[in-house]
Amino acid sequence: MSDIATNGRVSTLRGSSVREIDDRRVRVVLTITCTGALAVLAASLFVAGARKNAQITGLHRHGVPVVVTVTSCMGLLGGSGSNAAGYTCRGSFALHGHRYLDTIPGSRERPPGTTLHAVTLGSDPGLLTTTSQLASDRASAGVFLLPTVLVLVLVVAVVLALRHSRRRSPPASRH
Repeated sequence: MSDIATNGRVSTLRGSSVREIDDRRVRVVLTITCTGALAVLAASLFVAGARKNAQITGLHRHGVPVVVTVTSCMGLLGGSGSNAAGYTCRGSFALHGHRYLDTIPGSRERPPGTTLHAVTLGSDPGLLTTTSQLASDRASAGVFLLPTVLVLVLVVAVVLALRHSRRRSPPASRH
């Protein structure tokens, strides 16, 4: 007779035996892990959308106009690395007697020394946008569409998991 038939163990490793995997426990752990990850992702996207809308609103209401002088531009490679995908340019500007160096939004190539009109916040000079980009940016409820869909998927998944667990759990005995 084999070792499995005599003592029920599948295998022995340094004195410990490998037992059958409890499929139900694995499903529960995977379900909790996936729903937790989905909840964190949805919450993160809600926060990012709210922050983006707040930045746009802040720039529209409290933006300070500045003149940015392009200091450098670097080409970005796309796909296989053989074609240009755009440019990242950096520029400097003065605000409240301090000089700042920041990335200029957009992907256009701008020769060094070129000046452009931009808007920043006096309280956060790291938030910089061009006036033309700000003119087309608006706070939008659309940034909340994907996280809302994820929350709906999460709710449906939790309801289905609860229904499934109630169906599978044995009725409580009355003694």
